[in-house]
Amino acid sequence: MRTLLIVNPNATSTTASTRDLLAHALESRTQLTVAHTQHRGHAAELAQWAATNRMDLIVVHGGDGTVNETINGFLPLPQVDDGQAWRPRLGVIPGGSANVFARALGLKPDPVAATNQLIHLLSLDNGPHGAQADRRIGLGIADDRWFCFSAGVGLDADVCESIDSSRADGHAATPARYLRTTVRQFFRAKRAKPEVTLHVPGHEPVPGVHFAFVTNTNPWTYLNNAPVRTNPGTSFETGLGVFAVRSMAVLPTLALATQLLRPNADPKSRNLFRIDDVSSVRIETEEPIGLQIDGDFIGKRHVVDFTAVPDVLGVVAPNPA
Repeated sequence: MRTLLIVNPNATSTTASTRDLLAHALESRTQLTVAHTQHRGHAAELAQWAATNRMDLIVVHGGDGTVNETINGFLPLPQVDDGQAWRPRLGVIPGGSANVFARALGLKPDPVAATNQLIHLLSLDNGPHGAQADRRIGLGIADDRWFCFSAGVGLDADVCESIDSSRADGHAATPARYLRTTVRQFFRAKRAKPEVTLHVPGHEPVPGVHFAFVTNTNPWTYLNNAPVRTNPGTSFETGLGVFAVRSMAVLPTLALATQLLRPNADPKSRNLFRIDDVSSVRIETEEPIGLQIDGDFIGKRHVVDFTAVPDVLGVVAPNPA
């Protein structure tokens, strides 16, 4: 098995000792090439190189942004896929601050434990139950870009933009910073008029939306170690989940937020439009609104089309129970 290990040395929770452990463990199982990212977009370039050279596995040690770059580097979009592209499997070792995708796949949050888990799963390839090591999942597309777990417009994108700015100034993207930033951006957005109209196949248009999440799994975000569940009926094996809020009133918003933290969350509100399994959704605004994809601020858009693509990526991860 030929493997490319992509390491983001600047990710929040990567260390030299963990990188060495991971490389040593993979060297014992595979023919390994190690590459460290050096600039934004480098993970995509490395992943494209791995696919061009028909490598069997790409392992990413970094945060959600590095994982997203990697997938967008080697996985062709449906409209340009001729069926001939080589598609390596993907492995993930958490190295960022949130590691939402890795957690959603059932991988251990500790990098050392996740390394041992990955090696164990790879060992199943040569056993009688090798299929257990290869899980197929669906992904979403937004703005002609793959997303693993979430995309959003409005409040969520504003938070991501602010966090990206803080990172550029040398501040770590900690859960506490996310929480403070979310509260601050909420009160800023509260004064703005609702701009978003949703179009979901089979439903009447939903106007007057302040902010919306489109998700590919559940849970798709965490408050420290507490999972936040917006769309409990959404998974990597279903379509997309839509969670659109039509009020910024403080008390109803707090009541809704409390629901999201419950273990058996099934959020409901008269100011909420929620559906857990759709093939596509379009978001339109008169004024451009911020868009985030997998936690990275992409820019402002008037229109965004979101599409579910089932069973498109092979990952080395536990199969769901």
